[in-house]
Amino acid sequence: MASFRYTFQRVVDLKGSEKTQAEWMLSTAVGVLTAEELSLAQLRMKQQEWESKLIEAASIAVPLSELQVIQQYLNYLVACITNKMKDVLHAQKAVEQSRLNLSDKMKDEKVWLKAKDHARDRFQYALQIKEQNELDEMASVRFMIPTP
Repeated sequence: MASFRYTFQRVVDLKGSEKTQAEWMLSTAVGVLTAEELSLAQLRMKQQEWESKLIEAASIAVPLSELQVIQQYLNYLVACITNKMKDVLHAQKAVEQSRLNLSDKMKDEKVWLKAKDHARDRFQYALQIKEQNELDEMASVRFMIPTP
């Protein structure tokens, strides 16, 4: 009995590898996004700390120069937060792009797997037809030979 060998098996394997690579890329992009969001949250917490320090310093007798230093640092933190928000947005776009890429790779692989399944079905059908013809031939030969 002949075994099924798909002509385009290397293409199917390649599509599977591409899908796996796309999954890794998505995982990496999600990791970067998570790190950026964590960094942004830390900057916002630091901003809240320094804002409370500024309010506390303003309520007690603190030199104006110290208040200005705290305000300058707060301005710096706001600028860092603005830049980090841009980084987060960029990371979100990278994640979305990776998701779309993975979706395309999954569709590609599915198409090739379906083609392989159809080829296997056609092979099995042709094999069944061949076996049935052989059985029919054996039966007709047996029928032609007279029994004693």
